Amino acid sequence: MNFLSRKARAILPYTAGEQLRDKVYTKLNTNENPYPPSPCVLRALAAVEGDDLRRYPRPDAGRLRAAIAAREGVGEENVFCGNGSDEVLALSFPAFFDGDGAGACFADITYSFYEVFAAFFGIPKKVVPLRSDFTLDLAAMRAADCQGYYIANPNAPTGIGIGRGEMEAFIASVPDRIVVADEAYMDFFGESLVPLTKKYGNLLVVRTFSKSYSLAGMRCGYAVGAPALIGGLFRMKDCFNSYPVDAVAEAVCIAALSDEAYHADTVARIVAERTRVRAELLKMGFTVPESKANFLFAGRAAKGGKEIYERLKEAGVLVRFWDKPVLRDFCRITVGSPAENEILIKQLHQILL
Repeated sequence: MNFLSRKARAILPYTAGEQLRDKVYTKLNTNENPYPPSPCVLRALAAVEGDDLRRYPRPDAGRLRAAIAAREGVGEENVFCGNGSDEVLALSFPAFFDGDGAGACFADITYSFYEVFAAFFGIPKKVVPLRSDFTLDLAAMRAADCQGYYIANPNAPTGIGIGRGEMEAFIASVPDRIVVADEAYMDFFGESLVPLTKKYGNLLVVRTFSKSYSLAGMRCGYAVGAPALIGGLFRMKDCFNSYPVDAVAEAVCIAALSDEAYHADTVARIVAERTRVRAELLKMGFTVPESKANFLFAGRAAKGGKEIYERLKEAGVLVRFWDKPVLRDFCRITVGSPAENEILIKQLHQILL
């Protein structure tokens, strides 16, 4: 007998990037940071005491919220912390959208968890195609009948960013709709909308420690917005998991925030490699939109995306491939360390011979 619910049987879950262990790979498929976290993080990890582990953490992650608020220039009441930005995004669907409402609007080519979350929580979706150059059509999104929007900026998997001025004009034009700005990769762009949360009550910015802080294994993310929006997230959290941020994650993320110089240096090194690798890919005949993230969206070379992905994998280099319309022409390639990037470039030259 099948004990699964109709929802469990019907829903199509999110597919994460491959985490293969059959051999040593140059892993450029999940947008992890190639550099270790700050030494401050390792010291904070070593300083965690037994009492920190045997007791429940504060349900509001108060110490971390205070550290984030200080870093972002907002009040503690403007910050919500969760178990990765994915959890924050998930909670935002039932917090701000109704199953019998006009729906959540997002692009057809963007972070695929939005569609999964909409299905999981029974929220109608309004999908707007990207333009032919992979840029987001904000005018078409504005025209959609919906309760609000999810905008990944920079977008995934294209890496294309939208400047703060253009985003502000959009937010101001839809005052009766919520705009959830997913800024997982924003530190590699530098156009965060967090300052605008003080001006616009319909803006929620979601960020993560996974990418620029090298803490993907820690699973911690946060949102910044007006107290009313933050309160909505807390209401959903306390119906699901009262203690999403554990004591270790809180200590580690506070330490990461404290080392601003290390963070800035890491981001600068990745941005420099992003520019260099993109130039190499262009020389090889790839189409590569200008990325503002820590990855590159490359395709339409002499060979298709699937063949490039498979042959790189055989050679021990993992990149991300989606066998879907438009996307199947491309591979998404994480910007690795200089040594990892050289391995990628060497293997691509051999594949394209």
